Amino acid sequence: MASLSILFIGGTGIISSACAARALEAGHDLTVLTRGRTSLRPLPEGARVLRADVRDVDAARSALGGREYDVVVDFVAYTPDHVRADIELFAGRVGQYVFISSASAYQKPPERLPIVESTPLRNPYWAYSRDKIACEEVLVAAYRDSGFPATIVRPSHTYDRTSVPLTGGWTAVDRMRRGLPVVVHGDGTSLWTLTHHTDFAKAFVGLLGRPQAIGDSFHITSDEVLTWNQIYAAMASAAGVEPRLVHVASETIAAAEPRLAGPLLGDKAHSVIFDNTKVKALVPDYVATVPFSQGAREIVEWYDAHPEHKVVDERTDALFDKLVAAAGRGSP
Repeated sequence: MASLSILFIGGTGIISSACAARALEAGHDLTVLTRGRTSLRPLPEGARVLRADVRDVDAARSALGGREYDVVVDFVAYTPDHVRADIELFAGRVGQYVFISSASAYQKPPERLPIVESTPLRNPYWAYSRDKIACEEVLVAAYRDSGFPATIVRPSHTYDRTSVPLTGGWTAVDRMRRGLPVVVHGDGTSLWTLTHHTDFAKAFVGLLGRPQAIGDSFHITSDEVLTWNQIYAAMASAAGVEPRLVHVASETIAAAEPRLAGPLLGDKAHSVIFDNTKVKALVPDYVATVPFSQGAREIVEWYDAHPEHKVVDERTDALFDKLVAAAGRGSP
């Protein structure tokens, strides 16, 4: 494919950082619109940087000037107002606009597996997912009404070396290393898909600039499916310990800590398996090659090399103690 002029809105997040590196490796001309705050993931060399907050419309217009792009990707749009502002800002000056939605938007609980792009979008448990659905509806209407060239991409649980994919994050790993029990939602046998951000980027960059992707939606995930027990075991193995898992109903965890209700009841409590046939039809060389066993080692190695990030959240630590005690599993 010929080199594309691409604008990323946001470029230092878990997903966007890998996509930025991949776009440059593919020979594309990449510009990143960013607020300029410090990040764990610096922009790759070769990216052109524009400094502005896209939510400040006047500042964004000033930074962008009269530039036009083959592709614009907004990694930081979360509400319908964000998307409407993007449509107003980029209509007539972009060949393809890509919205980053979420696979958590799919029907919860799913009525059938595997999940495909035509699976209904409905999540009564998590406002984040409902906002993403509302964003998608705005873009579908804009495409139908005026031909706004939107593509919707739904990542599932995508991680990098800085992100521990367990409830409690690093606190859970720290507890395992201290020999303390960690809480796993449900019975730990529900199925989950974890995608390394570099794998996601392979398929994502392959969709950019493809006319066949306009007006359509795609999810991008690994094809590896693990139980949550296996995920915790992989993290424990990477940390050099044997895990002590205490299984607690998701509803009980959510009642004890309401901030976990959305991510649990609206996502992780349900088995998910994804069919990636649709994205592979447009990006036929896409294969996810990083198993979570490798990803877990990358995570632990990074935290061990950066002890300043090995932060134990006291609130989460206390929550685990409370739930473990209530389950009657406080001792080996």
